[in-house]
Amino acid sequence: MRVTFYSFVKAIVYSVLKPIYRIETIGIENFPKEGGVLLCSNHIDNLDPPVVAIMASRPVHFMAKEELFSVPVLGKIVSRLNAFPVKRGMSDREAIRKGLAVLKEQKVLGLFPEGTRSKNGELGKGLAGAGFFALRSDATVLPCAIIGPYKPFKKLKMVYGEPIDMQKLRTEKASADEATDVIMSEIRKLIEQYR
Repeated sequence: MRVTFYSFVKAIVYSVLKPIYRIETIGIENFPKEGGVLLCSNHIDNLDPPVVAIMASRPVHFMAKEELFSVPVLGKIVSRLNAFPVKRGMSDREAIRKGLAVLKEQKVLGLFPEGTRSKNGELGKGLAGAGFFALRSDATVLPCAIIGPYKPFKKLKMVYGEPIDMQKLRTEKASADEATDVIMSEIRKLIEQYR
């Protein structure tokens, strides 16, 4: 089997982060083996994207802030790791199109609905983007909770909940905010259950 750049980097990062943070995965059986997946997680640390990526059972595509792609070398690496740029603080149609295309191609799109890292570790309010992708695609919506803190050799939990049934919201033409609230509620339940 040909080793891709993504799987090569994933193996290296896994071998470093997994033992340092003693990452425990719970509910990986809930991760769909195929089809489009919208993976929605809370955001407590800058290490969240690599941790989500190395623990997921399939390659994850992330939106990353546009500024990263203009950094020499780093920009190329981030692109080769399935990330694509998004302009923060405004509606970025190109990023939206790319995100929907990832889901349509039956791949995994990773999102942090809060949009930015939590300052106090508590779950913040989710932005409408997650609900938009959930409603505008047929993807399976998978809630995920990272339960920290990130301290070397203390256990970090990565919890996957059961897929959220979005069919009723899609049929009722719910708003993106309503859909995001449902997703955030499921993430909150996971945090409360496994903290």
